[in-house]
Amino acid sequence: MSTLHTVNKSPFTNRSLESCLNHCKDGDAVLMIEDGVYGGLAGTALAEMVAARAGAVKLYVLAPDAHARGLGEDRLLDGVSPVGYDGFVDLVTTHDRTQAWL
Repeated sequence: MSTLHTVNKSPFTNRSLESCLNHCKDGDAVLMIEDGVYGGLAGTALAEMVAARAGAVKLYVLAPDAHARGLGEDRLLDGVSPVGYDGFVDLVTTHDRTQAWL
């Protein structure tokens, strides 16, 4: 059974993303939404930790939320994929359950 984890808080204001990545199982997916999209950026203090989970865990950012914050896809870590709202729906339907990290 795979889980889609959603993280909506900035990793620079709380530890939701870090906790999420520590609890994810291989085959799970993490979708960073709202201010959570900052967790998918290259060159941050958390980039190494996030990149270390890429591959075993699929990592995504909601592209409209990144764009709303002035973040281009060129700033994303390798292994982090942008998805639109239709991709969000696909992720929900292809995983057995969804876990929101608040």
